[in-house]
Amino acid sequence: MDRSRAIVIFTTVFIDLVGFGIVIPVLPFYAQGTTFNASPRTIGIIFTSYSVMQLIFSPILGRLSDKHGRRPVLFLSIIGTGIGFLILGFADSIWMLFAGRILDGITGGNISTAQAYIADITTTENRAKGMGLIGAAFGLGFVFGPAIGGILSRWGIHVPFLFAAGLCFANSTLLYFRLPETLTPEQRKKNRVGGERRSKQLMRSLKQPRLTFILIIYFLFIVAFSIMTATFAFYTMFRFGYDAQQTGYLFAYVGLIAVIIQGGLIGRLVKRFGELRLVIFGALCFAISLFAVPLVGPAAGGLGALLLGGGVFSMGNSLATPALNSLASKSASADQQGIVLGVMQSVASLARAVGPLLQTILIGTAVAHMGADGLPHYMSDRSLLLTFWTGAGFMLMAFFIAFFFLRVRLRLSGGPTSQTAQ
Repeated sequence: MDRSRAIVIFTTVFIDLVGFGIVIPVLPFYAQGTTFNASPRTIGIIFTSYSVMQLIFSPILGRLSDKHGRRPVLFLSIIGTGIGFLILGFADSIWMLFAGRILDGITGGNISTAQAYIADITTTENRAKGMGLIGAAFGLGFVFGPAIGGILSRWGIHVPFLFAAGLCFANSTLLYFRLPETLTPEQRKKNRVGGERRSKQLMRSLKQPRLTFILIIYFLFIVAFSIMTATFAFYTMFRFGYDAQQTGYLFAYVGLIAVIIQGGLIGRLVKRFGELRLVIFGALCFAISLFAVPLVGPAAGGLGALLLGGGVFSMGNSLATPALNSLASKSASADQQGIVLGVMQSVASLARAVGPLLQTILIGTAVAHMGADGLPHYMSDRSLLLTFWTGAGFMLMAFFIAFFFLRVRLRLSGGPTSQTAQ
């Protein structure tokens, strides 16, 4: 793996994810404030609009990166994300919140392009380690993004979005001057000419049981994770009385654990246990934590139990996500990396649309009550349990599907070797 280029991609994804991380704990408080007075249902739809746009445009960006190069797609998409954050920061109506998130969703489906870049500069043996590097950038984004968002909200709830826009423009400058293109003109020409042939090959790949299983499991993971992230700020507000800053610190803690696992441990763990075993263990950890966390409160375990539960679901997700991306990458040929990983991101975007929609339905079972801040709040113990336990149910499904997939592969290969467990 080319270390210098990998570091630039790491930095690019990290800065991108800091902006994404800023949104998660701040947007619910921002949209529920006096300017917008949005209900959790409306906030869930705002989250969903972002994911629907990513669903549509992730494969498009993936194809464009195969045809025209990784570098220009990354550069233009980051510029678009920065403009989306500016719209959020200067918003004075609900439609501007939607516009900002929709634009960010259109241009924010660039993770597949970053993953394709990593695939271009890594060997098959180091692919999981390279994907883990992107996972570590995700984790660091969740460390610094929510914490920065929470701290900056003290100077105005809109300030974190303006800061995120500045980061995006700084990111685009770094990428423009420091990131070389990985695809040669000959490769790009070949990709443009062979588009129809590769589309047919892709359809054949998608019909393969291996990739189908990977996509289904990945979908279930992202649905559960998006349910958790869309609900967590309401949960901490309702159960612990936390504000955006305190919730941001909790997300930062979750991200720190992700950094440790995906940045330093995932490569060695994959070599020892194989990707599928990590997916199975990660799904089980995630399911247990999503079941237990909504039972936690100030009088039921307190902050210590909350940190333990958050640590377990961070560990589960951090083990499984890079392993699934690695498996998907290994299922594609060299000239299909952008398309296949774009499909992965489309699946993730669909899941991120489904998760918040489910969250809005489940939270809608609660009866609004007036909080100490004089604003309506919509959380109840019943809706809290339903929401988190729905996520746990998705993780149990992922656990059983991954376990079945592993058993089938071991049976077909004739034994539980580390290679066949991949």
